[in-house]
Amino acid sequence: MIALGVVAAILVLCWLFLAPSAQVFGRYPYRGDRADRVVALTFDDGPNEPYTSEIADFLDSRGIRATFFQVGVCVERHPATTDRLVAAGHVVGNHSMTHRFTTYLLPGAFRRETEENQRLLRKHLGRTPALARTPWLWRQPVMLRMLRRRGLEPVSGVFCHPLEVFQRDAAGIARWALARTKPGTILIFHDGFDGRGGFRGATVEAVRLTVDGLLARGYRFVTVDELLGVPAYRRDGVSVDTNSS
Repeated sequence: MIALGVVAAILVLCWLFLAPSAQVFGRYPYRGDRADRVVALTFDDGPNEPYTSEIADFLDSRGIRATFFQVGVCVERHPATTDRLVAAGHVVGNHSMTHRFTTYLLPGAFRRETEENQRLLRKHLGRTPALARTPWLWRQPVMLRMLRRRGLEPVSGVFCHPLEVFQRDAAGIARWALARTKPGTILIFHDGFDGRGGFRGATVEAVRLTVDGLLARGYRFVTVDELLGVPAYRRDGVSVDTNSS
């Protein structure tokens, strides 16, 4: 009984701190309030070549804009990729500087990581991101307040597949993603792996299968800021609506 209680406590804590839909510690949107068939594709942990560019090439072929939550050390590794995504109309958000779990354990460390990546992204984008996603979707009240005080909207989502990060077969990832997508879903794929990069070929193929499957079902694609009705960027302390031009 004690063992069962420990397991139950661990599961509850995991849900509170990590579950995409958990809102106990404050608002962390994981979907948009929409009844029409609209979905926001998001990509975490990049840029990571050649996979980020392969995904971008495919999205461009379908006329789709997506939202990329990028890790600072990966942007430093592939700065031209970030520049290309923005030029193509995709939205870039903050996904921390190094994607290390230890930053959650040290006072002020995640704040410094967030601010460092903001400065780096501002240098490349010419504007400051207003969207952020914490690594592994970890959240707690102080963290969420810190992000909002810095003009960042925390964005959660629905994982395309629980094992996608381990690069299981693309068809299986796509089947799971299609089954979980509903009107207003924010769908999470990974074009990188933590801050280290790595093989993402299964994700690239799964994106192709998922997008074409959703198009066949009558879905259209928007960026996260469009879905949630929030700014994508801030410039000189002023929110910037990417849909106003």
